[in-house]
Amino acid sequence: MNSPSTQFPHSVIPRPEHSISRASISPNALKVLYRLKEAGYQAFLVGGAVRDLLLGLRPKDFDVATDALPEDVRRLFRNCRLIGRRFRLAHVHFGSEIIEVATFRAAAAPEREDLPDDAADGAPEEAPEGALEGGDESGDYIEPVRVEPARIEPVQAADSEHRAFDITGRILRDNMYGSIEEDVWRRDFAANGLYYNIADLSIWDFVDGVSDVKARRLKLIGDPETRYREDPVRMLRAVRFAAKLGFTIDPDTETPIRRLGYLLDGVPPARLFDEVLKLFLSGYGARSFELLQKYGLFEHLFPLSAAAFELPPYAYAREMLERGLANTDARVVADKPVTPTFLFAILLWSAVLRELNERAAGPAPDLALLMQACDAVLKAQQARVSIPRRFAVPMRELLMLQPRFTRRSGVKALSLLQHPRFRAAYDFLLLRAEVGVADTELAEWWTRIQVLPQEERVVLVQARPQEPPLSADGGAPAPGRRRRRRRRGGASRN
Repeated sequence: MNSPSTQFPHSVIPRPEHSISRASISPNALKVLYRLKEAGYQAFLVGGAVRDLLLGLRPKDFDVATDALPEDVRRLFRNCRLIGRRFRLAHVHFGSEIIEVATFRAAAAPEREDLPDDAADGAPEEAPEGALEGGDESGDYIEPVRVEPARIEPVQAADSEHRAFDITGRILRDNMYGSIEEDVWRRDFAANGLYYNIADLSIWDFVDGVSDVKARRLKLIGDPETRYREDPVRMLRAVRFAAKLGFTIDPDTETPIRRLGYLLDGVPPARLFDEVLKLFLSGYGARSFELLQKYGLFEHLFPLSAAAFELPPYAYAREMLERGLANTDARVVADKPVTPTFLFAILLWSAVLRELNERAAGPAPDLALLMQACDAVLKAQQARVSIPRRFAVPMRELLMLQPRFTRRSGVKALSLLQHPRFRAAYDFLLLRAEVGVADTELAEWWTRIQVLPQEERVVLVQARPQEPPLSADGGAPAPGRRRRRRRRGGASRN
């Protein structure tokens, strides 16, 4: 970790000189800030919330930093839970809103240790006895509570009990507490390293972050390569903030990204799943994909898809993904629901097609092979970005429905309209038609039939000629594959 001896001058921006108003801050965040202050602790609104408020945006989350220890926060708030081992945090619950409270962390770096991920990440939540009981979700006292501020003793840099690294420099555990002057050096970008002090409504700026916000610039605090090695996800955060905010990435922060992208291969897949959702389902997915490709990071998240994009038979899937992400962004802006199921379908389609064609013996692979291809790709993907079963199974169903769209004769064809995955599968068909790999007339037919009365639907499908059995690509069955007729009379005779 970088030494705080190279700090920028501590700048305090008084309330009349900045634009942040308490009216723009979550009332629940204000409750937390004021209760900590009244109990004798320092309390600051921090991170992206301060940045967004300076930009005139509505923050998604309101995070708090304090010199109170996590256990002290839990004693102050009966609606509080402590979570995590990697970073010990307090979550104060107000109905569906959670205010995250973190204790100032120390900046000194001990010797690195090689610990397994399961010793550092994914710690279960720890609920205090009686937490969230008694109708205290508002965060108000049932009885006044007074906790004396705890003194945070300096921690030696070699205190491996509290902080651990792996051999690449990635932080595995970090519970060394310190002062606000040290805490700022634990944050990632200068634009996120601002502190709004509830005591006098001023902004504390240790890293010239206000200048970066005004310049719409992303600059890492400290040495970029060291910071990326400590936590490779910072590379994804740089891409996400650049896409979300329209910020440029400072050249010194940008340069190591392509060279260090391989470090993402060692990040727990479950953590990367969360990052992928933030990148692609927050309204700026198309721009995120563009930047991931620019910096060579997409191949470390979805290696099978990235490899398929480079092969001519599957190159169209890149355009299909770009169109799908643009459509998803439009839905987010319009406040319409989006789902990881559809996202992973468009992300993995090229890989599934390649796997399917490698398994197929004839020109028209059957549906069983399509299912096998889906399962093989999903299994391989879990090693990089985990996809929970609640999304993986519907994704496979969505892809398995694609051949069924070619069957439009007979009343049974109408059963597809009642399938729970029909709407997502239909949207996927439209994407395929847009890039020219599905018949436009086919997509238009399924668009029209959805708005017809049931009687007219039946007439329409009954008037169509009988169609051949389904195959995975929607064409005729492969040559030589004929359905065996069952012999009458029971067992075969000699």
